Amino acid sequence: MNTNNLYPIFLKTKNLEILVVGGGNVAEEKLTFLLKSSPDANVTMVSPFFRENTIALAATGNVTMVTKKYRKKYLKGKHMVIATTDNVPVNVQVYKDCRKRNILVNVADNPPYCDFYMGGIVTKGNVKLAISTNGQSPTTAKRLRQFFEEVIPEDVNEFINNLNTYRKTIKGDFEEKVKVLNDITKNLVEKKSD
Repeated sequence: MNTNNLYPIFLKTKNLEILVVGGGNVAEEKLTFLLKSSPDANVTMVSPFFRENTIALAATGNVTMVTKKYRKKYLKGKHMVIATTDNVPVNVQVYKDCRKRNILVNVADNPPYCDFYMGGIVTKGNVKLAISTNGQSPTTAKRLRQFFEEVIPEDVNEFINNLNTYRKTIKGDFEEKVKVLNDITKNLVEKKSD
């Protein structure tokens, strides 16, 4: 039986330095999803060329573009790297350079060369879901993302804010607060019977 042993985390990309190696379609896709989920991300992109759409997208965020070939010097100060070139030896070199420096790396569409995957993400206000298929099926992650975008109500953020305000007023110890909040939220997961 296969299991997904990945550990999901939510990164404050505003506090990190991210490098994207490449300037083609895949680089643009990764930058699109990164900025959609984390518009305050600090990103540097390095590539001998960039697509016009990528340049326009980069202008909407905190993105620095370096029009040069990849060199390991661009890893200095980086916390996370995404390699997106269509040149396999360059992507493998990026991976090796990152591993030597203990920098998290993702080589797009090459799971053995990934410390992390960029899964499907659903955001509704303060609620954010990350979906992983363990690098096996991005299409499935996309379909699940579309499903959750439809079923999570648009007013969930109002509910979250109201619940947070109420949480601050509950008296008692931690266990009592958890019990009260569990009672209030249990209907979120109860199945409706016809």
